[in-house]
Amino acid sequence: MIRYGGLVALLLVSLSLVACSTPAAPQPQRIAFATNRDGNYDIYVMLANGSSQTRITNVSGSDWNAAWSPRGDKIAFSSNRDGDYEIFVMEVDGSNQRQLTDNAAYDYAPCWSPDGERIAFTSDRDGASDIFAMNADGSDQRNLTQNRAGDRFPAWSPDGEQIAFASFRTGNAEIYVMGADGSDPTNLTNHWDYDRFPAWSPDGERIAFSSRRDGNYEIYVMWANGSNQTRLTDNPAWDGGPSWSPQLLTGGDGVW
Repeated sequence: MIRYGGLVALLLVSLSLVACSTPAAPQPQRIAFATNRDGNYDIYVMLANGSSQTRITNVSGSDWNAAWSPRGDKIAFSSNRDGDYEIFVMEVDGSNQRQLTDNAAYDYAPCWSPDGERIAFTSDRDGASDIFAMNADGSDQRNLTQNRAGDRFPAWSPDGEQIAFASFRTGNAEIYVMGADGSDPTNLTNHWDYDRFPAWSPDGERIAFSSRRDGNYEIYVMWANGSNQTRLTDNPAWDGGPSWSPQLLTGGDGVW
């Protein structure tokens, strides 16, 4: 694994914070999450009111980054159960756990395409962190970014045509967007300090992200072309990992 100073510690923190924005699970709505309450990090599922908390992974190692498939019938996640982080997928009850990636590098932060046919993820298998995509069964794994600087945390646009991600190719973290095939990567934020954790609004018109440009990490939002970058939070604490509420709620257009 490539280590840029404190990247190892940063990766462990990021694994616990990054959640790919996918449609809500079918009713009754459920929430998947990672917890170390049983001694190592496992994936749990609970109802939206906090009840029926159920452990659905139970192996040595750590399981993180739970990401619901758009149809709500599968959960992708990253796990180091074989010694390094790989992407796995399972049924929502934890059955039929299948390893999708298999290499000596770190593969993490899975994110489903809106049609459920592809999964984007971060991998450093080619020497630096890049954005990869594969079919939902693990086939056709492709490096979309192929950049030595480091690209991380992919987020599919709601129409499936673009992927937003954080990149260090300018010397600090910026939010980029590219075609779903890796074409035409474009720097949206163009700021000297760190911008990370992009999250598309459900209508695809805006992108929320976390930025350190004002001295500490705050939540910002911008139009999908990078214009009108606006700070939403303002406090001395760390604000990051934004996630939009789905439009299925009346008036639902908030960032959580």
